[in-house]
Amino acid sequence: MASELVLVEREERIATVLLNRPRQLNALSDELMEALVRALQELDRDPGIRCVVVGGSDRVFAAGADIAELARTSAVDLLSRRVDRWAELRAIRTPLVAAVSGFCLGGGCELALACDLVVASETARFGQPETGLGLIPGAGGTQRLTRAVGKALAMDVILSGRFLTAREALAAGLVARVVVPEAWLDEARRLARQVAAKAPVATRLAKEAVDAAYEGPLSLGVELERRSLALALASEDAREGLRAFLEKRPPEFKGR
Repeated sequence: MASELVLVEREERIATVLLNRPRQLNALSDELMEALVRALQELDRDPGIRCVVVGGSDRVFAAGADIAELARTSAVDLLSRRVDRWAELRAIRTPLVAAVSGFCLGGGCELALACDLVVASETARFGQPETGLGLIPGAGGTQRLTRAVGKALAMDVILSGRFLTAREALAAGLVARVVVPEAWLDEARRLARQVAAKAPVATRLAKEAVDAAYEGPLSLGVELERRSLALALASEDAREGLRAFLEKRPPEFKGR
């Protein structure tokens, strides 16, 4: 499926994709980003996969961009290549759960922000240290971090280079769940199974509607929500879910 830069594992309705550049602390090179996006796109095309966990290792989720590669990159290359891959990542319709342990910095923090849910180990540290290199976050960090945690804290993190602990990230709204160090991947998979157990059509529509609230004007988000509800109501899964509730039995969702 994907190169050795990412490790892919399927388990019934969920999949796990682990970044695999341990010697480089999972620095997000162009090659790694391409491998990650291609793996996620392939899983996104599989109707049997309803949620995907994206993770790194115990020590590091991703330490940021590949600095050596970035130093050789022109402004034109940056605009023409990297942004496209991040746009492809955000186009994935299957819900994504980031499983974060250790350092989650720069592009790594932006990757976690691009996922739909974040599960963090107590060892996790989140940051956007780009200004210390004479740069700024360039894959959504200035936008998504601000929307997630608010202007004051985002400014502190981006301008001072401060790292947030897992508990600080949870309190600020960046993280959904914090767990003991040994449970970071198991808890992310458990959450993925919970998501995968729900109606897939409704789940994707809900993800799209929440993203609209996060990224667009309220009026457009509310209209998208209304239309998405109508689409969900027209699905076989909705009929099954309503029937199962009335019949007091577990629903059997088919993704239609």
